[in-house]
Amino acid sequence: MLNIIWMGFFFVAFGAALFQWLALGRGEVFVQIMQAVFDMAKLGFEVSLGLAGVMAFWMGMMRVGEKGGALQVLERCIAPLFSRLFPGVPRGHPANGAMLMNLSANVLGLDNAATPLGLKAIKELQSLNPDKETASDDQIMFLVINTSSVTLFPIAVFTYRAQQGAADPTDVFIPILIATFISTLAGICAAAFYQKVKLNDPVVLLYLGGAFALVAGTAGYFSALSQSVMQAQSALFSNFLLFLIIVAFLAMAHKKGVDVFAAFIEGAREAFQVVLTVFPYLVAMLAGVGAFRACGALDFILEGARWAVESVGADSRFVDAAPTALMKPLSGSGARGMMVETMSTHGADSFAGRLACIFQGSTETTFYVLALYFGSVQIRRSRHALACGLFADFAGIATAVVAAYWFFG
Repeated sequence: MLNIIWMGFFFVAFGAALFQWLALGRGEVFVQIMQAVFDMAKLGFEVSLGLAGVMAFWMGMMRVGEKGGALQVLERCIAPLFSRLFPGVPRGHPANGAMLMNLSANVLGLDNAATPLGLKAIKELQSLNPDKETASDDQIMFLVINTSSVTLFPIAVFTYRAQQGAADPTDVFIPILIATFISTLAGICAAAFYQKVKLNDPVVLLYLGGAFALVAGTAGYFSALSQSVMQAQSALFSNFLLFLIIVAFLAMAHKKGVDVFAAFIEGAREAFQVVLTVFPYLVAMLAGVGAFRACGALDFILEGARWAVESVGADSRFVDAAPTALMKPLSGSGARGMMVETMSTHGADSFAGRLACIFQGSTETTFYVLALYFGSVQIRRSRHALACGLFADFAGIATAVVAAYWFFG
């Protein structure tokens, strides 16, 4: 899918430019396209290089938290809920530990650790699956929770915003938190509807109700503030919470006898491998999007969408960030490129730039996760997994738009 999308950027750009040259006499469009390709390739390098420092710090801190027992604390906290959401998994089965470790790693933003743990979890769940070619209810629930982007600390988004010159890179934290919660809740409810899981179970109600009350309370507090005060309070709360997490990770690791500095260096070293991995994908996508925009095709599509939105009397500022939302279920690297291109074009602190970051942090690459996880155990029939995952994505995207207007509109 990503292969087709990427080639499509260049093919459409060439066709549009050829039409403008032959029909409109605008041969300079080819100069504009090639200049955009080179500029975007250079931007991709600069963004990747700028990622190294901030990414090294956060990956170092995440390794400190991991060795300090943060994952184990999260496991103990969510174990009672998971025993209800995954009724087909016996107590003590290895699948429980793998799922808890995977989702705990996702919560902390440990992507490198989350993927292999997720593959292990789906393999353990497959051992309980009576029909090896058809996804079980437990496998679908696990995948939907993954695709609903349960990550609560979107460090990569903060890093990209910092590199693009945002005045406060973490000012999107609260909107992302709200959007990702609604996305996850929608995914769980959709899967539970199909699978007849009893969401009125006291333990489930306690967990989901408590989480909803916390998010609703946060939303209620901010709704009572003026927009300028809301943004200031959101920035204060976001940065306080993030720094509190850093201090808590350090304290937990020190109490456990971990060599904190050595653990930090160990994690920070991995940042350069992450940057090297991201670099070619980012350059490729930015070059393709640059050509697509320079030929006028992207602006033509966005202007059409803007006209449609404005024709019904609605505000159309969200349209400029829409490419990130549309790309995210298909490709994480593609959406990342769209997000960076939006910030580069409109500004990191523009409405579109912030909304693109909220989209990136509150939804997941549904098609990729489904193909990777189910493909790893040769599942051919995914049943309702895709429908539930896309429903969660839609809920997250819709909430992201509302949150962006609420906080930054």
